[in-house]
Amino acid sequence: MAERDIVVIGASAGGVEAVSSLIEALPRDFPAAVFVVVHFPPHVTSVLPRIISRRGGMLAEHAVDGAPIELGRVYVAPPDLHLIIETGHMRLVRGPRENMSRPAVDPLFRSAARAYGNRVMAVVLSGNLDDGSAGMIAVKKRGGLALVQDPDDALYSGMPASAIRNAPVDHVAPLAEIAQLLIQKAGETVETPEDDRSRALYETEVRVAEMDPDALETPRAGEPSAFACPECHGVLWEVQDGELTRFRCRVGHAYSMENLLAGQSAALDAALWTAYRALEERAALTARMADRMRDRSQPMLAVRYDEQTRETLERAEMIRRVLVTGSEDIPVVEGGPRESNVAD
Repeated sequence: MAERDIVVIGASAGGVEAVSSLIEALPRDFPAAVFVVVHFPPHVTSVLPRIISRRGGMLAEHAVDGAPIELGRVYVAPPDLHLIIETGHMRLVRGPRENMSRPAVDPLFRSAARAYGNRVMAVVLSGNLDDGSAGMIAVKKRGGLALVQDPDDALYSGMPASAIRNAPVDHVAPLAEIAQLLIQKAGETVETPEDDRSRALYETEVRVAEMDPDALETPRAGEPSAFACPECHGVLWEVQDGELTRFRCRVGHAYSMENLLAGQSAALDAALWTAYRALEERAALTARMADRMRDRSQPMLAVRYDEQTRETLERAEMIRRVLVTGSEDIPVVEGGPRESNVAD
């Protein structure tokens, strides 16, 4: 027999206030260890543990690689490091980004499910897109509890709504009610499963997050997709996890469908800026060559370079208009892409 004594919390936009408010409502002697991932940019300084501790209740600190897990403490993932839970201790790893984030929610949830099974209570709070949904599915497959902030109560509803849509959630409630549910369920006795084979379901994925070379060589679950990883451009493998479709490349970058679309948009934007810069540089060079030919009394060559400059600037202007107005209304030019006959 064991007790529910591991709480994992994931949030993104609006998450600092949501997390600190939730933990403020928990007693200082809360009989569980609490682990928190909030998406932060890699080069910021996180003061979330200080914010949580100042609001009363439980004491919070940044997680430390290899440190033992103590009940009644809050451990916050530092920027640019995944927080991984092992049996009895925690890990910090700079593994591949998941859903374009490091730290990401899914590696925390998945590792907690692997290590502690039905002792885990997972909470998804305010945030955009859908990080945390795959991790919530893992928690449920291992017998844990799934709690989600009511999307109408969240500052940003994307992550809670995705978890509700894709995972078999146990409770959907406002923050205040989630705190009471955690207090009620913490310390609750649970039976240790006789058959623990479900642990192996997430062993490989946790090891990928830890950049284990052997795990990277393990055959991928799922099938090769038609999509490339926006970050490293490797082939993405498609995995159907319940209602959730997700992708992972050979080196470990992972995406949900929503995050893959966002990643493709970012990659397209970067490619357009690169093309625009290259065209501007080419136009400047051909204009300079035209001036040089005129100085050398070679007007025919000057005209040829002037024509190249004009054509290059036209292409650059087309891309500039796309960058300014967005890719939804790409101008059609003679000899270019044909207009679609599909209705919007």
